[in-house]
Amino acid sequence: MKESSQSASSFRFNANILPWIICGLAAIFYCYEYLLRITPGLIVGELQFAFSINGQYLDATAIGHLSAFYYYAYTPMQLPVGVFMDRYGPRWILTFAVFCCAAGTLLFGMTETWWVAAFGRFWIGFGSAFAFVGVLKLASAWLPANRFAMISGLTTTLGMVGAMSGDVLLMDVIQEAGWRDTILYSSYVGFILVPIVWLIIRDAPAHSQFQKQINPVHSSYSQLWKDIRFSMKNPQIWINGIIGGLLMAPTMIFAELWGKQYLQTVHALGSAEASLAKTMIFLGWAIGSPLAGFISDFIGKRRLPLIIGALIVTFLLLIFLFYPNLTTAEIKIILFLVGAVSSVEVICFAIGRENCPTSLAGTAVAVTNFLVVSFSIFQVIVGKILDFTWNGTIVEQAKVYSADNYQTAMFVLPIATFLAFLLAFFLRETHCRPYEVTHNL
Repeated sequence: MKESSQSASSFRFNANILPWIICGLAAIFYCYEYLLRITPGLIVGELQFAFSINGQYLDATAIGHLSAFYYYAYTPMQLPVGVFMDRYGPRWILTFAVFCCAAGTLLFGMTETWWVAAFGRFWIGFGSAFAFVGVLKLASAWLPANRFAMISGLTTTLGMVGAMSGDVLLMDVIQEAGWRDTILYSSYVGFILVPIVWLIIRDAPAHSQFQKQINPVHSSYSQLWKDIRFSMKNPQIWINGIIGGLLMAPTMIFAELWGKQYLQTVHALGSAEASLAKTMIFLGWAIGSPLAGFISDFIGKRRLPLIIGALIVTFLLLIFLFYPNLTTAEIKIILFLVGAVSSVEVICFAIGRENCPTSLAGTAVAVTNFLVVSFSIFQVIVGKILDFTWNGTIVEQAKVYSADNYQTAMFVLPIATFLAFLLAFFLRETHCRPYEVTHNL
């Protein structure tokens, strides 16, 4: 009787609790990698000094590249990541991915050479590329189908919460211990996470008769590239992906990298206050992204929320950049609204799926994400604009950028979101229907 009770208890644990532990652990990795993603934005000044060349501080362009090296690996990996996950299983892949993030962070924190630091950022981006897909892969295998949308939404929110807490908590640690020790502590967290991921995560429930997939498994890499080429021949996929990237620009440019420097220079905020203020964009995303998806599904339209959202966020950015004498509270409110409204970008992934046959839905989402994160190059473009408009002021071997320089550089944000507004009119409305239904009407 006792053995039967223990067996029933073990079954309940494996059926009801273990799946959430496994998926939750993968979501924690996603949260961790997002924290690593935004770290350079907290230490721009420190990085300019640490990697100075012949006594000359790094300029804004070099800092933009250093941060963007994360995306130089992350972006192209969005295309084959699903195949890797299907072929080798999430346990192996996620363990290796966490190790890459931890090792890259350690390299970034220890080196005094710019190229080595950039190489470390590259490996962080490489490992991070597997995080979100890994969560979805595990959710598809371990959780009921009616929980899949919820776990994907919660994971997105958790990533934004990770970015917010990273901004606040890391800023305190940086002020107490210095930026190098803070980076090293971040790497230690990753190395601790490696064996935990390996020991706890399993690819699928034992003795399962089938494994639910996020998307159909590609039989080979050659088939994957054929599917990618097929998807990219569809103009709607390109328009949709570009809109997503333009709407994501305020987050990638301002919240992830240049926001703290902007707020300190233009609005004279202190370091901690500037870090807190820019996290409002992440908070807006955390709340707005599931709401945007719900509204789009509820009204049965994809294009209209994008048009309205892109126009509103353009006006918000213009107010933020050019309205004089904003208070700290007003800055935080506007940045929160920028994040909440620009989160309509999540609708682009649904549009990508609905513009390709169901058999290519996974590929369409991957291509869409590839196009979206390609706009991380704006981090470098903003740096180049800062250097181009720089008035020649140097203090202690460092270029000093004025408020006018930052406002000119950040003007790319409302330009980007307004272009998204215009492009949205060229999208075909799918009415939230699968490709096969839409094209048979």
